[in-house]
Amino acid sequence: MKKVLHPAATRGSANYGWLKANYSFSFANYFDPNRLQFGLLRVLNDDYVAPSMGFGQHPHNNMEIVTIPQTGALKHKDSMGNEGVIKAGDIQVMSAGSGVEHSEQNASTTEAVTLFQIWVFPETENVTPRYDQKSIAPLLTPNRFSAVVKPRSEASEDELWIHQQAYFNIGEFSEETEISYTLHNKNHGVYIYVINGTVFVENETLTDRDAFGVWETEKISLTIAKNSKVLLIEVPMN
Repeated sequence: MKKVLHPAATRGSANYGWLKANYSFSFANYFDPNRLQFGLLRVLNDDYVAPSMGFGQHPHNNMEIVTIPQTGALKHKDSMGNEGVIKAGDIQVMSAGSGVEHSEQNASTTEAVTLFQIWVFPETENVTPRYDQKSIAPLLTPNRFSAVVKPRSEASEDELWIHQQAYFNIGEFSEETEISYTLHNKNHGVYIYVINGTVFVENETLTDRDAFGVWETEKISLTIAKNSKVLLIEVPMN
C-alpha cells in the first residue's frame, strides 16, 4: 500500500474578498509540484462565495466537473442552455467534453454559499458536453458509504455518471462505525476527504477537511466517529 496525507492546513489558499478558496491540488496562483493531482483527480476546491457574487461565464473542455454545495445555493447557466439552481444537499455533474461555457453565481443576496468543486480527467476526450444534477439524500444509506456518481458504464438511467472509471461516495455517520471499502480495480486509488468529523485510517487520525490518499491496495478499513461526514473518491491512478 502507498499513501499520502494532506492535512487541511497544508492546502493552498486564496482570498479575493468575494471568494475564499482552499485548494487540495495546484490551482490558479497556488502551485506545489508535489500536489498536482491524485491519480486522475485533478482539482478539489473548497470555496466560499459571498452573497450575489460568483464566477462569470468561462470555458472548460475535456474535464469531468462535479459540484457539491455545502451551504446556500448556486445559480448555474451554461452554453448548452441549462439554467437553474443547485443548493446544499444537491450534486451537479458536467462533462465539459469538446467545450462548454458556464457561469456560477451565489443565488442569495444575503447569505454566502460554500461548495466543493471537483475535477476529474475524462477517459475519452471531446465527448458531447452534458449536464445533470440530483438531490443527494435519496442516494444515501445511513452509516454507510453510498455511491453518488459512477462511471457511465455502471450507472442506471437515473444515476449520476461521468466519463471516467471513477466513483464518488458520500457517507453520513450518526454512529461510530467500522467500515471497509473495496476498490473496483487494482490500478485505482482512493482519496478520503473528511467534510466534518473524525476518521481513523491506516494509523492516521483525520479531522475536518483533512485528506488521505491510498493506492496499491485492494481495500481499506476505516473507523469513523459519530456525527461525521466523509467524501471518498476512487479514481484510476494513471
